[in-house]
Amino acid sequence: MQTGSTSGDGDASTERRVAELLDRMTLEEKAAQLGSVNAEAILNDDGTLDRNAVEKHLSEGIGHLTRLGGEGSLPPAEAAERTNELQTYLREETRLGIPAIPHEECLSGYMGPEGTAFPQMLGMASTWSPDLLKEVTGTIRTQLEAIGTKHALSPVLDIARDHRWGRVEETFGEDPYLVAAMACGYVNGLQGDGDGITATLKHFAGHGAGEGGKNRSSVNVGRRELRETHLFPFEAAIRTAGAKSVMNAYHDIDGVPCASDEWLLTDVLRGEWGFDGTVVSDYYSVEFLRSEHGVAADEREAGVMAVEAGIDVELPYTDCYGEHLAEAVEEGELSEATLDAAVRRVLRAKVEHGLLDDSTVDADAAADPFGTDEAEELTTRAARESMTLLKNEDDLLPIAGGETDSVAVVGPKADDAQELMGDYAYPAHYPEEEVELDATTPLDALRARGDEHGFDVLHEQGCTTTGPETDGFDAAADAAESADVALAFVGARSAVDFSDSDKERVNMPSVATSGEGCDVVDLGIPGVQQGLVERLHETGTPLVVVVASGKPHAIEWIAEEVPAVLQAWLPGERGGEGIASVLFGEHNPGGRLPVSIPRTVGQLPVHYSRKPNTANEEYVYTESAPLYPFGHGLSYTEFEYGDLSLSSDELAPAGTVTAEVTVANAGDRSGREVVQLYARAENPDQARPVQELVGFERVSLDSGESARVAFEVDATQLAYHDRDFDLAVEEGPYEFRVGRSAADVVSAASFEVTGTKEVPQNGRAYFAGTTVSDAE
Repeated sequence: MQTGSTSGDGDASTERRVAELLDRMTLEEKAAQLGSVNAEAILNDDGTLDRNAVEKHLSEGIGHLTRLGGEGSLPPAEAAERTNELQTYLREETRLGIPAIPHEECLSGYMGPEGTAFPQMLGMASTWSPDLLKEVTGTIRTQLEAIGTKHALSPVLDIARDHRWGRVEETFGEDPYLVAAMACGYVNGLQGDGDGITATLKHFAGHGAGEGGKNRSSVNVGRRELRETHLFPFEAAIRTAGAKSVMNAYHDIDGVPCASDEWLLTDVLRGEWGFDGTVVSDYYSVEFLRSEHGVAADEREAGVMAVEAGIDVELPYTDCYGEHLAEAVEEGELSEATLDAAVRRVLRAKVEHGLLDDSTVDADAAADPFGTDEAEELTTRAARESMTLLKNEDDLLPIAGGETDSVAVVGPKADDAQELMGDYAYPAHYPEEEVELDATTPLDALRARGDEHGFDVLHEQGCTTTGPETDGFDAAADAAESADVALAFVGARSAVDFSDSDKERVNMPSVATSGEGCDVVDLGIPGVQQGLVERLHETGTPLVVVVASGKPHAIEWIAEEVPAVLQAWLPGERGGEGIASVLFGEHNPGGRLPVSIPRTVGQLPVHYSRKPNTANEEYVYTESAPLYPFGHGLSYTEFEYGDLSLSSDELAPAGTVTAEVTVANAGDRSGREVVQLYARAENPDQARPVQELVGFERVSLDSGESARVAFEVDATQLAYHDRDFDLAVEEGPYEFRVGRSAADVVSAASFEVTGTKEVPQNGRAYFAGTTVSDAE
């Protein structure tokens, strides 16, 4: 991993080029570098350039080109051609000849035509494998590079604590340590060795803690929780993975909108962490200072607020920057030095990307990385690894294909490819649009296995995702009664839908209830799908429920009554293959939950690392514990743990200690176990979480094989902000716990931190070092 800030002061050559350009710029040209233009503004309906619009928007230069391929719906070769044409215009027909930075979205794959759709990030987090995610984003990088993209607006580092929020699916889960580790894998794959695609950490910060579980709503958390929970992944990804860009969040924190928060965007991000990359605005968030937050009287005031706070580039188009900033400088409302600081960072990014030397790509080769066998194999593997088996009573799974005569495949998620996609996958992003999609649904994959093993597949949809109709229940039940096993595919549809509370929507068959702008108050499976599952259960046919959804659902009845439950999340374009491979035992499931699954929405928050009084206090009619805990996941084999041992029972406040445990595969087939290490302060001087993840390792073991897993934990991983708000390691007794989940601890060991010490800025460790060796 890289260390330190993303680019520091840059090398002397870069800084000279930046200074020379800045010296030559007019005020208008400087302001133009902080703006952007989107595809819709400069493309004709047929995807060609609108020359008049190009002249209008780009004559002074421009900072970013917004989603030419994705928003423009251009195939790879055309996306590359339009990018080349615009870069050539900027280089040859503007006074300074400075190309732009083209950016795209790529949360679960390039969000444009032909981009590979990988599992949504909550599913990728279920793999607990930053290395696998690095492979995924390495593939995304090659596709983006081919069309001329230099900057990507991913990954999401928000902490998922309120499952009502539609964007839970975009996150890596509820735990800051897991989120940080997965984010670093994402950044390392996308940015490569530093010459790849700029990764953008978003949404800075606390976006997952909005009031009422609503997108963009106010966040009211204490500064200690903000730093230790919500800022931690950002700091870790900047300091250890060298992330080069950050995007502000929409909301306000304690009344201060993030887009105008100088403390957050400058004092902490740049001052404390040494970040020297670019800060880009979330789409429209600068303008929202006027129209949504009401803290700015007009566009110019909003632009001045944002650039003074530390936002370098306004996206997706220039609304409050541009001429507004130039006028503000001329009228003494904005210091030109402030403007110059932002322009300098944008120019530095352009120099580092090599845009001033060569800003075009080979359009004839642009399609080469798309639709490859390697990309298909990787997204299939990622889908398999993300599958999380929640329950498997009486070993109903895996299904023995050669001993089965018929399988009933039921439910609205069984044969709709869009139902397998996360909200930022191109085929699902805008639910009203029809997108041609090459994907494998569960029904496709199950029919292929029926052909292979000689069993019949009986398919009935049963119901829609959200509609009220139950007319298909009888046919679904008949199919189940005629089959040896019934598979019910249920869940929520994902899209960017910008919440619509129109009461008529209750009758629509497929409303998005997961994804951006799709916030809910009920965590049950939407529509009449629960009723469909209950009807199938009444038939007495062995039943497996597969939940394909971007959010955890309150499925207490299903968990109690149905013998087998598989959490598939939103597994992408080869999701059906991933699901089928687990159901038929071709792949042993190794996924583990990155979020706790509640029994009811009323339990929220239900994350494992609550403080003792919150975690332990019970309700009248239900317990405090979740239905399925963080880290939970079953396998088709059995893993046994030895006792946890420590290299020392004392830990100096700037030292390290090694925790080791032996894990053995005691079953009759190979499998993957995620060994999880938690830490607990036994009597801290302030209320602390009951336990916190400080290390994990995904281990593959053959039948009968054992491994010794060692975690080297730095004392600073135990640090928290003391009463003076200094980050410090506190003296006292602690405990390490190792286990299969946050609730399934198999061994523990106590140790003593021998002193109290503040953690210096350059002395913090974010992750435990892990080694896996053969057990002696």
